[in-house]
Amino acid sequence: MRSSLLVVPALVIALSSASGCTGDGRVDPASAGRSGAVSFDLAAARKVIEENNERFTRAHVTGDSVLIDTIFTEDARVLPPGAGPVIGRTAIAGLTRQYIESGVTEFREETTDFYGNEELLIDQGSYVMVYGREKTVERGKYLNVWKKEGGTWKIYCNTWNTDR
Repeated sequence: MRSSLLVVPALVIALSSASGCTGDGRVDPASAGRSGAVSFDLAAARKVIEENNERFTRAHVTGDSVLIDTIFTEDARVLPPGAGPVIGRTAIAGLTRQYIESGVTEFREETTDFYGNEELLIDQGSYVMVYGREKTVERGKYLNVWKKEGGTWKIYCNTWNTDR
């Protein structure tokens, strides 16, 4: 009887080791390659999102509406301040056109918080935009939810507001 009680814990330990589990539900990165499991690299994802943010903001200044529109998922939602939701890439293209026509001459975003997983990423930060003949300076905060579409991280939901 005593030897059979030792078999059960030994079997659990052996199965946990073979499956790559650490015992607390996490995947052991050292065994991930052996078991086929892949750990998510949040730091690498952040780098990709920050590069996308740079392309996104630069496209507003250069007037590249095609680039801006393709950074959104087909079913994206934009929640602009003081207006109702704009849903879908086609509708968002109209909003993009309005911003470009306002004469954006400067646009910067800075990520202040970043978290998520392989399904959704949250990019929170602050922005500065300069636009119009009067060179209006707008400072505020934003929140972007990113998800993969066709293997590429794209904005699924975007909202922002000014600090005024």
